Amino acid sequence: MAMKFEKLEPPSDGKRIRVKKGKLIVPDNPIIPVIYGDGIGPEVVEVAINVLSAAVDHAYQGNKKIKWLEVFAGNRAKELYGELLPEETLKAIKHYCVALKGPLTTPIGGGFRSLNVTLRQTLDLYACVRPVYYLEGVPSPVKHPEKMNIVIFRENTEDVYAGIEWKKDSEDAKKIIEFLYQEFGIRIREDSGIGVKPISEFGTKRLVRKAIQYAIDMRRKSVTLVHKGNIMKYTEGAFRDWGYEVAKDEFDDRIITEQELWEKYDGKQPEEKIVIKDRLADNMFQQILTRTEEYDVLAMPNLNGDYFSDAAAAQVGGLGVAPGGNIGDYIGIFEATHGTAPKYAGLNKVNPISIILSGVMMLEYIGWNEAAKLIVKGIKKTVKQKLVTYDLARQMKDATEVKTAEFGNYVIKNIKETKLFKRI
Repeated sequence: MAMKFEKLEPPSDGKRIRVKKGKLIVPDNPIIPVIYGDGIGPEVVEVAINVLSAAVDHAYQGNKKIKWLEVFAGNRAKELYGELLPEETLKAIKHYCVALKGPLTTPIGGGFRSLNVTLRQTLDLYACVRPVYYLEGVPSPVKHPEKMNIVIFRENTEDVYAGIEWKKDSEDAKKIIEFLYQEFGIRIREDSGIGVKPISEFGTKRLVRKAIQYAIDMRRKSVTLVHKGNIMKYTEGAFRDWGYEVAKDEFDDRIITEQELWEKYDGKQPEEKIVIKDRLADNMFQQILTRTEEYDVLAMPNLNGDYFSDAAAAQVGGLGVAPGGNIGDYIGIFEATHGTAPKYAGLNKVNPISIILSGVMMLEYIGWNEAAKLIVKGIKKTVKQKLVTYDLARQMKDATEVKTAEFGNYVIKNIKETKLFKRI
């Protein structure tokens, strides 16, 4: 029986993605919710939808089709529901399992908490997955951006992003400061704001478990635990220790540690084994620049992942070309990694690659890999043709600057011109 909604109108000719025996069951006509977002969101999301739909149509010759369902968050939700994140939106995403999302406004300082964080925590999307790889021709600040091909698994629900904090001079902050002094002899300046950084064994292990399973499924070479455990021994140090524990306890036949790699195999990695290693977060920022090709899949706590994923994206051209997804046990929301850029809203100017590639991740998540590969090929060809939006055109010699929608149309043209094989 179809689920009833107050304001949403699901397509009558679509079906929901279901979960059966721990796996997604994807029909040929899945209903996929889409949040258009704020600022530039509606412009880039519309282009992404057009590209995704065209790729699916070409790859499967009309035998498969996405049925899009607009759901609301941010300013559009405020207008329609009187609130920024309606319960009906959460209900729809839970029901249909997979969604595409444009950027939502996150105010700095006062006001409502980040809608992005709220979505992740409410739906328990504990893994922020960020592939970072180079598209040939995209301007980059480094000499060899092509060496970058990593996937970051960032824990999404704990660490400082849990949002447990108290304002300076508030009664609660004073109580915490007094408690820490009276019970533990810890002196904190009275004019301090206070925050708590929880990192749990449960949250760590499920994140690292997902990262290792991804590395196995995708035939990756290594998983690196990134932490600051030399200073924060019982949070980030514990993240490291728990990461090794889940690797040994659940994947012992498929993994080796970096120490074992050298002691047992003289540094020569067996083909069937994945190497588990760890790096301090500050060192990792250097390593990703100086020894980029040595890293593959990386797992890290929330704040480290926030910083690191943006820094890695900068090496391949910036957030405008970086995709992302927030994934739980089954539910996945795939979204642009950049913000709303309100000063460019309505100008049909910004780069839609991030949200298109996030859509590629979504297609891969539901197993429609043929369409996903078509899109990547279409984007690469369009960039090589130097038909790019202003952010790339100003850095590329002899480039033709195109509008947001025009870029999407060129990608679609290149997709349709791609010859189909049984396996693409």
